[in-house]
Amino acid sequence: MKPLPERIERIITGRPRDVGGLTVRRILPSSRQRMVGPFIFLDHLGPVGLPPGRGLDVAPHPHIGLATVTYLFEGELIHRDSLGSVQTIRPGAVNWMTAGRGIVHSERSSRESRMLGPRLNGVQSWVALPLDVAESEPGFHHHAAQSLPAIERDGATARLIAGTAFALRSPVATLSPMFYMDAIIDAGAVVPLPDEHPERAIYIVAGSLDGDGEPIGEGGLVLVGSGREPEIRALTPSRLMLLGGAPFPERRHIWWNFVAGSLERIEQAKDDWKSGRFAPVPNEHEAIPLPEA
Repeated sequence: MKPLPERIERIITGRPRDVGGLTVRRILPSSRQRMVGPFIFLDHLGPVGLPPGRGLDVAPHPHIGLATVTYLFEGELIHRDSLGSVQTIRPGAVNWMTAGRGIVHSERSSRESRMLGPRLNGVQSWVALPLDVAESEPGFHHHAAQSLPAIERDGATARLIAGTAFALRSPVATLSPMFYMDAIIDAGAVVPLPDEHPERAIYIVAGSLDGDGEPIGEGGLVLVGSGREPEIRALTPSRLMLLGGAPFPERRHIWWNFVAGSLERIEQAKDDWKSGRFAPVPNEHEAIPLPEA
């Protein structure tokens, strides 16, 4: 394997995983990179088309110590949670769920999309919470696509999903320094990356990039560390997720859907789920069992 250009820290390729009966591409966590800033989990669902009558069914399951962000490029999903929230997730909108001390939610294809045969394409990320708010009250907030600020540069258009970048601030309330952007880049255009965050990454949803002479294809995650400013250009018209922020001083543990600062807290969450101590999702009558391993 040839060495990477000096100004690119690492390139990671996602692995296939089954979620709700569909194969997704899991990017984070990886054996080569556990986190990028506060981002501890990144899955790419799709693009996929299902036959009429089928759909995505992720039954109720618990979270602690993190915030989930489901962001769609195509299709729609119905979010339900133990707070009583019911929200249709559509392309471009931000659905930010703070688990805190504990929340349960499901995500399913709508009845209408099942009838037609749903198409889905999107990214789900988890943002770990700072330890001083990791046991906060759970919450859910929806932000319409038109509420997000946008930037335009030569051949590049980006919308700020969460955090701060390029002197802009998203209306989504975050709990640590970070940025998360959806960018569409013309062939030959430079990928814009904010320089105020110490850890930064580019996930290639579609298309391909050139990073200081290194070709990087669809499904790759490009890590760009602090002080490194490679010239990254789109080789083809591309859609990217730009993400990162400040790393935490303390280690985070991740097991199944739980994130915590200690293994003892993970064990408590496991026992709480097995013993039925999490609040249920109203009108849902099934749940994903705790994995055996």
